[in-house]
Amino acid sequence: MRIVFVLILLLFSVTVKAENIKPFTSDGCSSFPDGTFDHNELWLSCCTAHDYAYWQGGTYEERLVADKELHQCVLKTGEPQIAKLMLAGVRVGGSPYFPTSFRWGYGWSYPRWYTILTEAERKQINSIENRPYKAFKQD
Repeated sequence: MRIVFVLILLLFSVTVKAENIKPFTSDGCSSFPDGTFDHNELWLSCCTAHDYAYWQGGTYEERLVADKELHQCVLKTGEPQIAKLMLAGVRVGGSPYFPTSFRWGYGWSYPRWYTILTEAERKQINSIENRPYKAFKQD
């Protein structure tokens, strides 16, 4: 009887449950300034777009792309040293393994890890209204 109970418990623990993504939030550049003293929101839009990617989560490769796009976006503001510093910070601090509010995949319940978004999850993300942060590229 004990074996049956353990098997049932294991079965329920490995079943996939549907989950809803939390509404998108952004804390700007997290613990980093949003800009310079003269232009206090100079790269804030870069950080907000980066937060949108992190909110969604996905694979390790998708995170790497999001981090490189943040770097490129901040480079376009004319601040190459800040871009390097920010890239280093997000590579170290944005891991999905940390239970932080700015981790990769923070829109989902912790732990999320690296995982391919399902079609249902992508539909959830795409159905959210007012998605101004989808694109990184600044023209």
